[in-house]
Order: sequence, then C-alpha cells, then structure tokens
Amino acid sequence: MKKIIFVCITFCFTVVLLNAQDTTITKKNIFEQFDKGGYASLIFNQISFLNWAKGGENTVSATGIVSLFAKLKKERFAWENTVDLRYGLQNSEEFGLRTNQDVIDLSSKVGFKALHSFFYTALINFKTQFANGYNYPNDSVVISKFLSPAYLITSLGVDYKPNDEFSLYFSPMTGKFIFVSNQDIADIGTYTGEPAAKDSTGKIIKSGRTSKSDFGAYLRVNLKKQLMENITLNAKFDIFNNYTDKNILNRKNFDIDSEASVLMKVNEIISVDILLHLIYDHDTKVPLYEYRNSKKTQIGAGPRLQVKEVIGIGISYYFK
Repeated sequence: MKKIIFVCITFCFTVVLLNAQDTTITKKNIFEQFDKGGYASLIFNQISFLNWAKGGENTVSATGIVSLFAKLKKERFAWENTVDLRYGLQNSEEFGLRTNQDVIDLSSKVGFKALHSFFYTALINFKTQFANGYNYPNDSVVISKFLSPAYLITSLGVDYKPNDEFSLYFSPMTGKFIFVSNQDIADIGTYTGEPAAKDSTGKIIKSGRTSKSDFGAYLRVNLKKQLMENITLNAKFDIFNNYTDKNILNRKNFDIDSEASVLMKVNEIISVDILLHLIYDHDTKVPLYEYRNSKKTQIGAGPRLQVKEVIGIGISYYFK
C-alpha cells in the first residue's frame, strides 16, 4: 500500500510541477501571481441561567477558525490550494471542559485546460485533527488524536469550472487512504474496520489494523457565493464510492462528507458564523447509546449519519 500512496502523491505533484512551467507564467517568483486570501475568526457561544424554573445548564464555548486560499489561474492552467483549520472548546457545569471542534483540512488541486470550462485535474486532500478525542461521557480512553485517524485522497479526473464561484470535480480513479498511527486507537477498530483480536482472557493476540486503502469514484462540489453584501456562503460536498470493498454488497454504499457555512459580517470586526457538517461512512462505527436507569449507556456501534451544527458570534480578521 505504501507503494500505491507514493505513486499517487508523486504523480499529483509531478503534474503540479510540470504544469507550473506553462509559458504564460513568466515571473521568477510564482507565488506573487497567486490570488491569496482568507479569514481568521474567534467565535463565542454562551448559555446562562439564573433561577430558571424549567432548569438548564450554564455553558460557554469558544472556537478558533482559520480559512486560507491561494489560487493561480492562467489561460490553460489552474492551481488551487486551501487550508481550513478549526478548534473549539466547550465548558459546562456538569461535564467540564471538552473539545467540540477539531479539524485540519488541506487541499491542492491543479488542472490543465481541456476545452471551454473543463480541466484535466489532479487533486490531493489531507485531513486529521489537532488534539485527543474521547468517547464521552468516558473521558479516560482516547479514541482519536493527531494522525489517528488521518485521511488522504489522491485523485485524477475532470474539473468543471464555469466561473470563480463554482466547481464540480469528478474522478473515476481515486485512492482513499485511512491511517491510524496510534496502535491503541487502531486496536479499537473504529476507523479501519478491523479491531484487535483477543483471547478469552482479553489479551490481544493480533493487533488492530493501522491503515486502510480503497479505490473508487469521487465527486467534489465547491460553491462560494456572495448572497448579499455582507453575507457569504461556502459549501463543499464530497462523495466517494469504493470499487474494491471486500464485501461486494458494500460496493453500493457511498461515503459522504458535506459542509456548509454562512459568514455574516456585522462590521469590519464582528461576524456571525453558522456551520453545518454532515458525515456518513459505512465503515466508521459510531457508538450507539440509550438511557438505562437515567444513565447514558453504550449498547453497540454501527454506521450512522454524523451531524454537527455550530452557531456563534465572534471577531474576524480578513486576509487579502
């Protein structure tokens, strides 16, 4: 599998370097030709109760967001790079301090024009997280951390870009790789689908799988739309179908990762952020719970639609 990864990454970056020699790019410092920008936000949420008859819990949270881009577009050449970072903490009276957002998302997409608005394109995407994650309410066992898991997509396909606001990328040849660098987390089996094998005493006799590779079709849709003067919509929709699943019946399943955010500028500093994030991966086993004797108890694990919603007000700084 390491050879597959090496070939995919080498090919993608070879395409980047070769196309960077496009004759329309004449300056020595290519970085100066990029259209660069982005923003950084610090978002706050608070819920407070005092003598509230219906009850409630005081909660405060803060989330840091950094979103950057660098784009280069010439007559027959396009290169787009994005960095999306998010990290948030929530503190409540009952549960204390917990992480509520943790994302590292890096993408690069380079294309050479085929005809009209279509580009032959190579894409690479990498995702992981900053800090440890826990299976709350149990905060004694780490279930995720930096590079556990990490997701890598390398892909060759066609990108339809009619304008600067919209792109639709499709690839029939995509490698999707999952890595779990921490063996204790790999032994749980949440991300690769193969946990550690144990004997009757609970002793591990075979370690859990630390990596997983799939090959299939990939679709990505990106939209950035100025809805009003101070309101911007950013949306991303990814879908992947695995041709090579060992279980033939699973080859009809689709992995979905979709995000939509609305950024509303109140003034040059104050902003309101709304984020909706949906994930579905048939191979990711989400803990299932039910309340027994008023206590939240895990009863199993299985694939489920994962939903995250964040609404907050904060301060923002825009890069140009």
